[in-house]
Amino acid sequence: VQLQASGGGLVQAGGSLRLSCAASGLTFSSYTMGWFRQAPGKEREFVLGISRSGSSTIYPDSLKGRFTISRDNAKNTVYLQMNSLKPEDTAVYYCAAKGSSGNYEHWGQGTLVTVSS
Repeated sequence: VQLQASGGGLVQAGGSLRLSCAASGLTFSSYTMGWFRQAPGKEREFVLGISRSGSSTIYPDSLKGRFTISRDNAKNTVYLQMNSLKPEDTAVYYCAAKGSSGNYEHWGQGTLVTVSS
């Protein structure tokens, strides 16, 4: 199983980025997908999740209106659209897949997002 995250980079505060995570080696549509992030010196935290079909999403209140998750099961890819970025969004962003175990069991390598003030 491989989850390849991409799309990170340096952006100014108020800007936008779109992260992608391409999956291979698994039946993508059978997995709930999630994005996590880990800021320097902090623990990894859950960002957003999306159901297997894409019909439902899990949004923390703190990110509503700024971040959007979506998926394309035909392309085995999940996306994270991030708008109105803030310096505190600076982190390594990871995609992950949750199967029937109920745990996020497959993880990507992470992509770094740096938001400058």
